Amino acid sequence: MGSLTGLLYACLAVYLGGWYLGKWTGNFSLLLFILTLVTLAYWLAERFHFAPARAKAARTLEQQDQARREELASKGIAKVDGDIAPAREALLMQPWWLDWTAGLFPVILIVFLLRSFLFEPFKIPSGSMVPTLLVGDLILVNKYHYGVRLPVINKKIIELNKPERGDVMVFRYPANPSIDYIKRVVGVPGDEVSYRNQRLYLNGQQVETTALPEFYDDDSTRYFKQYSEKLGSVEHNILVDVQRPSYIRPTDPFPYKENCSYSAEGVTCKVPAGHYFMMGDNRDNSEDSRFWGFVPDENIVGKAFFVWMNFGNLRRIGSFH
Repeated sequence: MGSLTGLLYACLAVYLGGWYLGKWTGNFSLLLFILTLVTLAYWLAERFHFAPARAKAARTLEQQDQARREELASKGIAKVDGDIAPAREALLMQPWWLDWTAGLFPVILIVFLLRSFLFEPFKIPSGSMVPTLLVGDLILVNKYHYGVRLPVINKKIIELNKPERGDVMVFRYPANPSIDYIKRVVGVPGDEVSYRNQRLYLNGQQVETTALPEFYDDDSTRYFKQYSEKLGSVEHNILVDVQRPSYIRPTDPFPYKENCSYSAEGVTCKVPAGHYFMMGDNRDNSEDSRFWGFVPDENIVGKAFFVWMNFGNLRRIGSFH
């Protein structure tokens, strides 16, 4: 069993190493699920086989020692050398391969349950959500806000809240579900969303905005036009790059692409049932639904709501809209 455990850890190290180096795409939810099952198997084996076997061996040692002492006592030898305590402890000691499998099961199970049904950490990888979220922000995602889903397969089993305009949502990128994206919900099923000449329209009405002081972006070392925008009940800030053209070049054909029309001014889309139209707050520097289409309900991961760490700027810690 020790050799088998060593082999399993070697496979895990190779998988994680290749994932880190970009040799292949990893699925952390699936990996955590597999680790939970494997450590559960070791935990059950320890509880019902290995631990009882060690306890039985320790009892046998004690019985043999007691029998030897009784035999010597019957011959008039009262003082007997030999302390079996170290040997007994050695028999009862859990081997390393059970320490690193069965011993980790409770911790891995708790992490799996928390991450699958309550909260999942997520790192902001790009500037598409600036100024709301900055590159390097470590955020928490509420996994149950939009309903309880089975881990790995992401099948919803309990319906709760529907995504609303203005929510910041993490979802699986429709073109490659192994990649998580984060954007803001702009359109819900039935909405007509237009982004023309760097202005957002919902159902024919221009979305209310208020001009704010320009925003300086450290990464691009540029100033951008900044506005306060209100979507539903959520008020948040957005950036507009006046140097970018209004024309949008969509990617390869995507589901319900016939619901969208593109022109030199921008794009207009009708959101189909069970889908959502997502946009980044950094409006002209975001690859979002304007380019690759709608996000189906089954791709939803959860609602982002809190920055729990930014190692470069601790003042970033806190909730956001």
